[in-house]
Amino acid sequence: MRSILRKAVPSASRPSATSADGATRGPARVGRRTKDLTKRLAPGDVAVIDHVDIDRVAAEALVRAQPAAVLNAARSTSGRYPNAGPGILLEAGIVLVDDLGPAVMDLPDGVEVEVAEGRVLRGGREVAAGTRQTPETVEKELAAAREGLSDEIERFAENTMTYLRRERDLLLDGVGVPAVKTRFEGRHVLIVVRGYHYREDLAMLRSYIKENRPLLVGVDGGADAILDAGFKLDMIVGDMDSVSDKALSSGAEVVVHAYRDGNAPGLERVQALGVEPVVFPATGTSEDIAMLLADDEGAELIVAVGTHATLVEFLDKGRAGMASTFLTRLRVGGKLVDAKGVSRLYRPSISNLQLTLLSLAGIAAVLAAMWSTSVGQAFFGITGARLDDFVSWVGSLFGG
Repeated sequence: MRSILRKAVPSASRPSATSADGATRGPARVGRRTKDLTKRLAPGDVAVIDHVDIDRVAAEALVRAQPAAVLNAARSTSGRYPNAGPGILLEAGIVLVDDLGPAVMDLPDGVEVEVAEGRVLRGGREVAAGTRQTPETVEKELAAAREGLSDEIERFAENTMTYLRRERDLLLDGVGVPAVKTRFEGRHVLIVVRGYHYREDLAMLRSYIKENRPLLVGVDGGADAILDAGFKLDMIVGDMDSVSDKALSSGAEVVVHAYRDGNAPGLERVQALGVEPVVFPATGTSEDIAMLLADDEGAELIVAVGTHATLVEFLDKGRAGMASTFLTRLRVGGKLVDAKGVSRLYRPSISNLQLTLLSLAGIAAVLAAMWSTSVGQAFFGITGARLDDFVSWVGSLFGG
């Protein structure tokens, strides 16, 4: 199988849960929403999920949580498109069992389970049976998914036209964009989305943030990434399903993404924290409305981190509404800079000259410290005398 991701967690660093008989044991942690489950997983747990087509972001979050195994009630690759998630889990050394069926989701949270090949046992009794994934089975499923990708392209095109007809006024004229307190006029805006390599890319932009002081806008979980990086958050945009209470209470302005009918699932949660948000009804994704809002408010430049750009990334998001992202990029393209992947484009390194200078500086510091002591001065005196004797001896050899 082709390398999809460097091992995010070396197998030696993860608590061993595999016994001599090859079975994997640990407490089951059950969650229907993978991104919520990863927040409470501990190293060595057995993650029990119901996630069709495990995407890259979900897989990387699971790898960071270091579970011993992932049990999926659904198919980790349905064949709809070539998703990277299963390969990422296997490369990190995590056991993946697929297509276990709904019964596995009925496991009590915290109960000890045993995973032997494709079977899940509780107290020696089989609870569910599925397919133990290997690099070979994953590659076979990905190859089949690539062949059927043309059907997804057609559906994507249809969704794009549907969205264009529905949101024409918003896209073309900005009709429906709410008024906000944050001032965007003439400013750079950095929008962080919980997407591929978003934390690494944000870290690479530290110098840009320090020099240009852009407005920092977090889309759902992207808001926590901004705070974790030590920056001040200016605005949060999203349906509030993956952002922390800490971020919502940080003093940043909050824009709740609502459905077109005005229903906003995240509104009640935000108001319960004593925060009065702005509501933005729109059909597209939260990252789209963040860009449209910045553009409509007169931002000079929009820098995007972690956003979705390729067809596979759109499909990874798992929503037909991802067609809106394509059209939003056409709308704001003149001022949009996509910083996704900048961490892979540029990796700072230390040159040999820098290493040499660093070593010399260290040696100089040690010598200076020694010279400041009587013992060190005696050492240098003896060393100098020996060096004079050696030079005199060499001179006598050549002189004779």
